Amino acid sequence: MDSMEPTPRVAIIGAGMSGLCMAAKLKAAGIETFTIYEQADALGGTWRANTYPGLTCDVPSRFYQFRFAPNPGWTHWFSTGPEIARYFDDVADRLRIGDHVELASEVTSARFEDPVWRVALADGRELTVDFVISACGVLRVPRYPSIPGLESFAGAAFHSARWDHDVRLPGRRVGLIGTGSTGAQIVGALGGVAGELTLFQRTAQWMLPMVNPRYSRLTRALHRRFPRLDRLAYDRWRRAFEFAAQGLTEAGWRRSSVQALCRRHLQSVKDPELRRALTPDYEPMCKRLVVSSRFYPAIQRDDVTLVTERIDHIEPAGIVTADGTVHELDVLVLATGFDAHAYVQPIELTGRDGVTLDGAWEGGPRAYMTVALPAFPNFFMLMGPHSPVGNYSLTEIADTQAEYITEWIGRWQAGRYATAAPTQAATDRFNAALRTALPGTVWATGCNSWYLDQDGLPELWAWAPHTHREMLATPRLDDYQITTSAPEPTPA
Repeated sequence: MDSMEPTPRVAIIGAGMSGLCMAAKLKAAGIETFTIYEQADALGGTWRANTYPGLTCDVPSRFYQFRFAPNPGWTHWFSTGPEIARYFDDVADRLRIGDHVELASEVTSARFEDPVWRVALADGRELTVDFVISACGVLRVPRYPSIPGLESFAGAAFHSARWDHDVRLPGRRVGLIGTGSTGAQIVGALGGVAGELTLFQRTAQWMLPMVNPRYSRLTRALHRRFPRLDRLAYDRWRRAFEFAAQGLTEAGWRRSSVQALCRRHLQSVKDPELRRALTPDYEPMCKRLVVSSRFYPAIQRDDVTLVTERIDHIEPAGIVTADGTVHELDVLVLATGFDAHAYVQPIELTGRDGVTLDGAWEGGPRAYMTVALPAFPNFFMLMGPHSPVGNYSLTEIADTQAEYITEWIGRWQAGRYATAAPTQAATDRFNAALRTALPGTVWATGCNSWYLDQDGLPELWAWAPHTHREMLATPRLDDYQITTSAPEPTPA
């Protein structure tokens, strides 16, 4: 780095996957003047917070990794949560990112005071930085169901993202609310472990089978000896996912092929009544596909029960359904998902001229090309609104967004601008094009999911994933409001 160039002070919020990716990109660009502020006492994000039984990533290991930091030692095609957590710890160690992380440091607010940001932490500190980057993550704020009497349950009760490992499960009556990916994985893991497992299903889910062979010692040794094999594997899986992703955004044989595979997988449920209860009333892929080959065998066990009757309330002994049945339980697990629209919240973010994030997003989260906001100069997001997160590798998305943000910081460092924020017009054009394209996607074919915004439209990327990389390959300067110098101080 040229000693005459200005030094950017960068605050990254969150030490999960995307925060680590951002840090790695800055270090690769020779920028060391950044700090990651993490509210938890360990890094890892979702892979630190989620430790429930059966946790397995539904994106292949060699694609759910950073292309710039391959792991030749993956043990399976699809890795477990603990193995992924170890990988991110290793990346932080390898790249010496840990030196830049402040744990137990919660950011409570950030205010733009031209041309810098004032960032406040829960411990009372206030920082002055040139850039603020949100790497808060997508699914991080647990959503709890509003069921009458939930607090009255006499047994152990916890959210899947706050798993209580001190609670003994073998031989006990366990109730599980939630049938998304997490619920399916928990059923697959606890069937035959719990004395009785009862799954309370509000909405049936389509299941895509998962084949998960081990990598042999020879394969792992070859990948260590020839790192290029990891890059080839990454690119091969990316091509396969992008090929399949066309079925999400375009009707045609790719979509119908995946849907046929889901329907065929459902036929493995032998009991016609159970199969009927597990059959969704919407198209496969309308919700995020659940990838599991363990759920259907587990739900057919004698010690596992599916309940489709609506939950009326909860009492100390267990769950009472609308037909008056009391389902007595010892343990209650809430696999009820997350607030998918939280993004930066609850951080109080204030941009130019006092514009708040809450005010800007009063009609729902909107961003410029997933990474920036009008009226919030030198503020960027990873995994922002409309990022292509549907059954795709989040490490790939973070890589694309972090490269783009690093390019902007490099331009600042070269003295090409003082502050930059996308214009409202450019942001509106992008969102208008997005909303025009969304009705053609499978997510808009008629189902209720966490993908949908308050208008009932999917809050997702409407095009093929490679379009995201192409759009963010080079900053479109005409889309930004740019200042080239700090404002003159106001006379006293």
